[in-house]
Amino acid sequence: MRSVGRQRMSFFIFVLLSVVLAGLIKGSVDVPLGELFHPENRPLLSLRLFRVLAGIVAGSGLAACGIALQAILRNPLAEPYLLGTSSGAGLGAVLAVILGIGQAFLPLSAFIGALVSAVLVYSIARQGYRIPIPSLILSGVVVSVAFSGIIVFLISVSSNEAVHGLMWWLWGSLDVYDPRLLSAVSLVVLAGIAVLFVFAQDLNALSLGEEEAHHLGVQTERVKTGLFILTSLMTACLVCVTGIIGFVGLIVPHLMRMVVGPNHKTLLPASCLAGASFLVGCDLIGRTVFSPVEIPIGVITAVVGAPVFIVLMKMQHRVRER
Repeated sequence: MRSVGRQRMSFFIFVLLSVVLAGLIKGSVDVPLGELFHPENRPLLSLRLFRVLAGIVAGSGLAACGIALQAILRNPLAEPYLLGTSSGAGLGAVLAVILGIGQAFLPLSAFIGALVSAVLVYSIARQGYRIPIPSLILSGVVVSVAFSGIIVFLISVSSNEAVHGLMWWLWGSLDVYDPRLLSAVSLVVLAGIAVLFVFAQDLNALSLGEEEAHHLGVQTERVKTGLFILTSLMTACLVCVTGIIGFVGLIVPHLMRMVVGPNHKTLLPASCLAGASFLVGCDLIGRTVFSPVEIPIGVITAVVGAPVFIVLMKMQHRVRER
């Protein structure tokens, strides 16, 4: 079994390296690998390298957040985009730009927006001392739509040119012009993934149910609260760099469970590799299919993710009917 697991991980690594190589070579202008490292092509190499790195960090981070939220909520439909966390972070970032807050405080503003969104979703979904999962998902979708509407309104009425420039970014973009911000976000996301891996056994227990997890010695409320805050922080940091990208945390974990199984010790690294490959690949599609016109990466992930979301909902209804 271990050899099979290693073979699968090796395959995922090979796919990621292949997509990364394609992301460096392909674009509105294709550059052969042998010419990519010539001095005259260094600016182009730097731009594409930053895009690829941003895709790797965002893809792996969003996939890891999706896994954690699905285990905590025991629902395969849970992910930052559908729970409103991404929209809350986006609203926080837009407000920061409108208020003229410095770039250094952008992640903090996005994090506050993400937490406000999470608290609001929980408050709406709460029924007494219970939070039914269907109500939580529905509340997340409602809050996400509402916050997205507020973002569009603020951009429409604002006279700030920088705010109007955010519209493309909010649809998802891997254009990175600040290496320091990407470095800081990468450290937060990688540290967050490491923490989630440490809690892999707790996530396994939570996936079975809160009572079972409690009997196995998991401090359920403390773990759930801590991991929820962690996923909000990771999502907020990613929104600062890439804008709002949906469905990655939904598609990738679900597909990886079919391939490697539900054990989070293998599911988490496999999903991180697959998420990175998926997002770099989506960015490559957005840059090349309609070249020289570039399609926002959030549009690509939505086109792929929406049908998967519908299929998952149908599968859940069938399971409940049985």
